[in-house]
Amino acid sequence: MNTNATIINKQHFPSPNPLVRLFLVTYMSEGLKVKGLLAEPKEKGIYEGFLYLRGGIKNVGMVRPARIAQFASEGFVVFAPFYRGNRGGEGNEDFAGEDRNDAFSAFHLLKNLPNVQENRVHVFGFSRGGVMALFTAIQYPEAASIVTWGGVSDLALTYMERKDMRRMMKRVIGGSPKTKTAEYESRTPLYELEKLKPPVLIIHGELDHNVSVEHAKRLEQRLQSLKKHVETWYFKNFTHYFPPSINREVVQDLCLWMKNQKYGI
Repeated sequence: MNTNATIINKQHFPSPNPLVRLFLVTYMSEGLKVKGLLAEPKEKGIYEGFLYLRGGIKNVGMVRPARIAQFASEGFVVFAPFYRGNRGGEGNEDFAGEDRNDAFSAFHLLKNLPNVQENRVHVFGFSRGGVMALFTAIQYPEAASIVTWGGVSDLALTYMERKDMRRMMKRVIGGSPKTKTAEYESRTPLYELEKLKPPVLIIHGELDHNVSVEHAKRLEQRLQSLKKHVETWYFKNFTHYFPPSINREVVQDLCLWMKNQKYGI
C-alpha cells in the first residue's frame, strides 16, 4: 500500500469563516491524484488534527466547506478527502473497498503537517464515512480518537435497508450480500474491531432512516464485548440530520470530547 500521501498541489479556496483558511489540495494515494479540502485556523499555532471522512458516494454527501471550517474553528487542522474519482481526482470510488486507502493516505498526510500536534490526529466519519473512520483507526492504532456520527457499520445491513442504493451497491461491489458475501464482509469493520485501539464515540439519531440506529447498536455491542473504550450519544427525536442549533452544540461537545481523550499522550 502506497501511503506516501504527498501534497502535489495546494490552492486557496474561499472560506466561509473569517478565522479559518481553506485550501483545495491534490495528494497522492496509491499512485492516484486525489482531491480534498484542508482547513486550518488563521491564528498561528500547533493544533490537533481532525480527519473528516464524508458520507455518500460521488455527488451525494460531498464535503461542504462550511462544515469543515466549523470543525477547524474549534481549534483543529481539518483534512477532508473527496475520495478517488471526485472533483477531478483520478480513479473510481468503490464504497469502502480500495478507496479506503484515500482515507489512510489522508491520515498519513495530516499527521505529517508541521502545524499538527504529534500523535494527536482524530478521525471523524459521517454516514458511510463511519466505515471509513473505523477502518482508518484499525490501520492506524495511533489515532487519538474516533467519532462516528450517523455512521454505517455493516454494509450488508445498508443493502437491506436502502432499496434505493441497491443498484449502485451491486454495481460497485459486484453483487448483493448473498452473491458476494466476502466482499460485503471485507467492507464491514465489525469483523476487525479486535485491532482497534483508540477510544470511540458513537453519535446517532434514533429516527435515522438513512442509516438506522441498528448500525450504532451493533458497533456499540461489538466494542463492549471486546472491552474497548466506547461512549454513545443517542438522540431520541432526531433523524440523519440534526436541527442546526443542536448540530452546533453537538459539534462543540464532540470536539471537546476529542480533546479530552488522553489516548496516545
